[in-house]
Amino acid sequence: MVRSDIIRGHLDSIILKLISEKDRYGYEISQEISLRTNDRFQIKEATLYAVFQRLEKKDLIEAYYGDVSHGGKRKYYRITTLGKAYLAELAKEWKEVKEIIDLFMEGLG
Repeated sequence: MVRSDIIRGHLDSIILKLISEKDRYGYEISQEISLRTNDRFQIKEATLYAVFQRLEKKDLIEAYYGDVSHGGKRKYYRITTLGKAYLAELAKEWKEVKEIIDLFMEGLG
């Protein structure tokens, strides 16, 4: 199990990336994270919605209601143009961070 504090700083990137692939709703995103990480990382619902709020406030994503399903309207999120640009920046930044960490960690473990 990966320590959540290590990933916490990258939640914006992870969620923006998932939303950039296609419009998604909250539960779908949490399921996708569990699936892709083989259950090594799971996001709590409260954390997920705090990230949504933060990203919406910065105009990186926007919410809309989809069709009625299971008795209620599902809230979907889509990435904005600004969000796409920000995600590209985050990806570039991550590549540099990863290269620096690799310099020190290669050959260990």
